[in-house]
Amino acid sequence: MSNQFGPTYPGGFSAIVQQMESRLDPLDYADGEGLMPLACDLGALQHQLMDANGADVPRSKSGYARKFRELAGEFHGQSALLHLHGLLIAHLRRRSQPAHTAALFLRLWAEHAPFLLAHLDCRWQVSAITTFGDHGASAVQRQLGQSLSVLFATMKLYETERLYSGLRPDQPHSFGRKSARHLPMGMDAYALKGGGLDVNLLGKLWQQAGQDPVIAPLAQSLLEQLIADPGGVFRRLRMMRADRAERKTQPPTTAPTAPAPAPSQPQPAPALPRWGTVSLAKGSLGQIAAFAAYHLDQGAHSVHLYLDAPSPDLAQFLGKNPAVRVTQCTPEWWATQKKPRHRTHQLRQSWVATHCYHSAQVDWLAHIDIDEFLLPTDDITHCLAKIAPNTQALRLPPVEQLAGPAPEQFKLTPQMAGQPSAVLHDIYPTYGPHLRGGFVSHTEGKVFMRTGITGLRMGIHICKKNGAEIAAQPLPGLLLGHAHAPTWEKFLHALPFRRAHGSYRVRPGTAFQRGHLLGFLLESEGPDALRDFFTEVCTATPELTAALAAHNMLLRRPLNLDSAIARHFGPLPATAWQAPE
Repeated sequence: MSNQFGPTYPGGFSAIVQQMESRLDPLDYADGEGLMPLACDLGALQHQLMDANGADVPRSKSGYARKFRELAGEFHGQSALLHLHGLLIAHLRRRSQPAHTAALFLRLWAEHAPFLLAHLDCRWQVSAITTFGDHGASAVQRQLGQSLSVLFATMKLYETERLYSGLRPDQPHSFGRKSARHLPMGMDAYALKGGGLDVNLLGKLWQQAGQDPVIAPLAQSLLEQLIADPGGVFRRLRMMRADRAERKTQPPTTAPTAPAPAPSQPQPAPALPRWGTVSLAKGSLGQIAAFAAYHLDQGAHSVHLYLDAPSPDLAQFLGKNPAVRVTQCTPEWWATQKKPRHRTHQLRQSWVATHCYHSAQVDWLAHIDIDEFLLPTDDITHCLAKIAPNTQALRLPPVEQLAGPAPEQFKLTPQMAGQPSAVLHDIYPTYGPHLRGGFVSHTEGKVFMRTGITGLRMGIHICKKNGAEIAAQPLPGLLLGHAHAPTWEKFLHALPFRRAHGSYRVRPGTAFQRGHLLGFLLESEGPDALRDFFTEVCTATPELTAALAAHNMLLRRPLNLDSAIARHFGPLPATAWQAPE
């Protein structure tokens, strides 16, 4: 058949080079068009959002204008820094370009690598590493870029061919009869038992990446994604090697009296689900970093933060970690949404959570606040892997953190502990009857949603599909720790906002509850009565912890926030814990 087909490339390398060169013509410009100068303000550009409908070159027919509009459409609503990055790569793929193009590309990666890694998908990261191979400033950058470019291009070719094999990307081949054909060009096959081709290839690339601080973040990020992907050739070969080793260690059996059944094809372990969180965030850098670092420690694939009060400094610091995806909710960002900025923060919470839900690259998404922490008794990822495929939502029951020197103490509601509501009078003798579940915060909990549901709208405590609420199932062992009032000072600071706009506001026609109680104490009894309330209900006094423990309503779960921050962000600035203005 191969002889009938003819040569792989008619005309040989002369035709190959001619076809390649035909795609390298430089981009042309109309009058007044051109790339940004080398000394442009990249920081300001990072916080500017692209608008595909307001492109700077709406009517021009130049090659530059066409590429500008194409990329403006792709990065609509995203940072203009990503758009510039795409424009630079488009120029650098051509035979020639403005003299400062490569230097501006390298400056982008030298100064904004964490942001670029957090917001560019793998396709654009591979394009960037290829550009380093052609235009790197050092020998390491060019050599490593070229090596990785060849690796990923080859992977794209053979993985495309694999699509027609009928096997899933994470499904290794069985140990049936191998083809009698040798590898092309007479090469030896990779030795499954003890071959080192894979580790030598990957290890050398990893070590080389560490030699250059500009290319290192990009190259090492791509290599880590490569070995983590459950559907690549490295993982498949590893599974085949493990399966062969297991077969060889099985003890021999006596010959069966009847023909033995054919061995079943080994079933690969299913890919573990990816999960993440989404929050409308407004707080100090320290508080937000603690929230993000804690959940990364718990195994989150990504932490999505929508800054309700935009802050370039905060966004830049958090964006250093590529797993933290920061969106600044600037007026320009809201202008790209289908509705203007909502007046209440509750509606803004639901809007950004829904926005994230339909674009996040995860299998499960938890909509929680930055003062809430997932408290699992087992690894969250492995728990989610056991969820029935038809389960769409999980309920996260809340437990409320107690104020005091030991922040790992949380209280439960009587219902969660299997206790009658009457125990509230014993535990909180003065205020218990006026508090639902003995909490000063919500008792409804939050939801953990499976992604991929069309027509879904994320709410604060529930989610709806096409207007109908989705029933949420409990996941045993997974609770939501709510640091609602971790100190007296923070409780007092948040009180005016919560009374006016948040969880303590009094709605007309409602029965006497916590909002009425707090208003009465503050306005009739004074600050001392409010402090007595906080001590009895929210503070981990020996009396309260003993009473809670006696009714199985006390939970101890360390958060270890300082060490988590150090692992994922490094040292915080001295002003990190200052409350935002």
